[in-house]
Amino acid sequence: MATSLQTFKTLRLDHLGRDFGRLNALKDLTFSVERGEFVALLGPSGCGKSTALNCIAGLLPTTRGSIWLDDTRIDTLGAEDRGFGMVFQNYALFPHMSVRDNIGFGLRMRGVPRSEAKTRIDAAVATVRLEQQVDKLPGQLSGGQQQRVAIARAIVIEPPLVLMDEPLSNLDAKLRLEMRQEIRRIHAGLGSITLYVTHDQDEAMSLADRIVVMRDGEVRQIGTPEDLYLRPATLDVADFMGFRNRIPGRITGRAGDTVTLDVGGTSLSGLPRAALAGTSAIAAIRPDDLQAAPSGLAATVEVCEYRGHNFFGSARGPGGVELFFRSGHRLKTGEPVTLAADPSRVLVFDGETA
Repeated sequence: MATSLQTFKTLRLDHLGRDFGRLNALKDLTFSVERGEFVALLGPSGCGKSTALNCIAGLLPTTRGSIWLDDTRIDTLGAEDRGFGMVFQNYALFPHMSVRDNIGFGLRMRGVPRSEAKTRIDAAVATVRLEQQVDKLPGQLSGGQQQRVAIARAIVIEPPLVLMDEPLSNLDAKLRLEMRQEIRRIHAGLGSITLYVTHDQDEAMSLADRIVVMRDGEVRQIGTPEDLYLRPATLDVADFMGFRNRIPGRITGRAGDTVTLDVGGTSLSGLPRAALAGTSAIAAIRPDDLQAAPSGLAATVEVCEYRGHNFFGSARGPGGVELFFRSGHRLKTGEPVTLAADPSRVLVFDGETA
């Protein structure tokens, strides 16, 4: 491959498209990733994020557009010529091979001399902290250990890109948290690009330098975790970044940076996002920020669950809208409650284009 780990600077997708018959799975993907960046492709199932990753890996041909590493076009190369490391959701380990042999498989396929391969395998094993497991078979390992083997197999070939397709989805909650830290640590030591596919916004925010939010095969927004968390550009991005409450209302006033809505006879204030063309609007609020309060939106409690320091619940509000909220104490099903949020934590989107 003309562009090596030592010299490449940028991965660039230029108007990338992929069709499956009449289905446009990817539509005009255009973005760049710099060397050393950890970038997450985030979106719901079917949004095209895994398709994009497979096109970059060379496992799927593109329908249009191009993929570049610096000035080298790579979408015309076979997967084996791109030299990328890939970690799959199901690990894809060879069950009859030891940990060492699984990790070294790619090196053997590339004809790397045995002495060099041993050195690189030992280094990869140390990186993922599996020194005590090298002679075991995959079936003798835990899920987290199998995932480490898959990561070691991907990085041992010293790839310019490491591609990860929902690698933690098969692990329990505790292991997912542990492996997040390991993946970030490994990335920091590689100096290459990591592209990471996930549908979990918490996972994306904890791992990535930047996040590419996708929907229906398109890029909806690109930004740092802080940008997307605080300033989602569209209602669907807000929804995916945790703004579960979507409350329709009518704009009744504007003062400075604040917009006031009428929601079933109750005033609700927030910060406008983009242009608000008419009077119809939708307020988006995270459940953490919508709290039981002395005054606010009148609602009826449907569910209230204890989750550590607080109670979280759902209630039915004005016009039958479902509201997700936080409370400092337990509320009973059927109990009336009023819910409010600080205006700085409420985002208001145009109701006509939502």
